[in-house]
Amino acid sequence: MEHRRAPETAVDSVPVSSLPIRPGLEGETPYGAPELDVPARLNVNENPYAPSPAVIADIADAVARAASSLNRYPDRDFPALREALADYLAVESGVRLDPRQIWAANGSNEVMLHLLEAFGGPGRSCLSFTPTYSMYPEYARDTLTDYVTGPRRADFTLDAAAVAAAIERVRPAVVLLASPNNPTGTVLPLDDVRAVLEIARGGGPLIRNGGSAGPSDAVVVVDEAYGEFRRPGVPSALELLIEDGGGRYPHLVVSRTMSKAFGMAGLRLGYLAASRELVDLLRVVRLPYHLSATTQAAALAALGHREELMSQVASLRSERDALVAWLRERGLTAYDSDSNFVLFGPFQDRGAIFEALLERGVLIRVVGPAGYLRVCVGTPDEMDAFRAALVDVLASRPDRPDGEEKEEST
Repeated sequence: MEHRRAPETAVDSVPVSSLPIRPGLEGETPYGAPELDVPARLNVNENPYAPSPAVIADIADAVARAASSLNRYPDRDFPALREALADYLAVESGVRLDPRQIWAANGSNEVMLHLLEAFGGPGRSCLSFTPTYSMYPEYARDTLTDYVTGPRRADFTLDAAAVAAAIERVRPAVVLLASPNNPTGTVLPLDDVRAVLEIARGGGPLIRNGGSAGPSDAVVVVDEAYGEFRRPGVPSALELLIEDGGGRYPHLVVSRTMSKAFGMAGLRLGYLAASRELVDLLRVVRLPYHLSATTQAAALAALGHREELMSQVASLRSERDALVAWLRERGLTAYDSDSNFVLFGPFQDRGAIFEALLERGVLIRVVGPAGYLRVCVGTPDEMDAFRAALVDVLASRPDRPDGEEKEEST
C-alpha cells in the first residue's frame, strides 16, 4: 500500500508566511493542467465542439429568465434538474431511477467532496488503485481523509483478491474506482464492480450502534466521468443500481458529469446516482444553495438538447478508435479506450516528446505510467495536426523505452 501526497502539477506554490496554514498543506501547489494558447489543445479531455447557436440561445434565454429572480435564493434541492438528469440517464444508459436518487453539485469535483465529507474525515480512509485520476488524493487531503492506494495489474484491470486484501487491511470508508479510468481509458467489467461491492459489504470502518461497534459497508464510487464514450455493448455501472429491484447495493455510487461528452466543461455541473438513503446523507453536508439559479437554468436548457449534444459522441468515438489504430501502425503501444483520450508510448524520454510536440503547437499531457503520454481526441483538424507533429518528432528523434523513467502523477 502506498500513501500519496497530492501531485505537484501547477507552477504556483502556496507561499510560506506567518499565516496559520493547516498542517499538511505546507509546500503544496494548486492543482491544474497547463493552460497554454496553442493551436491544438489536447491535454484536458474536453469535448472539442462548442455548443450550437440553438443551444447557446436556449441557455441564454433560460439564464435571462433566472436572472429576473436573482434577489431570491435558488431551490436548495433542485428537483426539476434532478428529474431532467434522471430522464437523461434513462435514455443514455437504459436505467430509470427515481429523481431522488440523483444528486448534483458544481462539477464532479464537488460531488466527490460531498462524498468524502459525508463518509470520510479524520481517522478514516479512502482507497483507490493506481494509475488513476490525480485529483483523488486532493479530495482526500481537503476532507482530512487518509488516501491509500493499491496497484492495478499490468493491463490496468483489478485483481479481486488484491482488492479484498486491501479492503480488509485498510477498512476504507470510500473506495474510488474510475471507469473508464483516467489516464488509461480502460473500463471495469460489471462482474469486477460486483466483486468489489461484495467485498466492501462489511468492509468499512467500525461504527457505533448503541453500545456496541460493528462494521459498516464501504461506499464504492464508480467514477464514470467519461461513461458516454464507452464502446457499444459496454454497460454502465448504473445498471447495478436497479439490479434485483434496486436494493442490492445501497453502498454503490455512480458519478457522472456534463463536462465531457455533453461539452459543458464551463458549466461546472457534476452529478451522481445512488440509493435515496445515501443521497439524503449528502444533503446534510452540502452548503445551503450550493447550485446557483443560473447554473440550474443553464443545465436544464442544455439537457433539453441532449440528442444534439450526444450526437457528437459517436464521431468522437470513431476518431478515437482510428487514432488507436494509427498509433499502433507507428509501432507504438496504444491502449483500447472507452473514453475520449488515448494513452500511448512508451518513450525513453516522454518529457522531450511532450516538449517537441508543444513546439509544434500541440499540447498533450504527461501523465500515468512511466514512459507514456495521454492525448485527448479533438476535431479532425486538431487530430491531423497531432499526427503530423508526432510523425515529425519521431522522425527527428527515434525514441525507445528504457524502463528507467519515474512514474508521474495522473
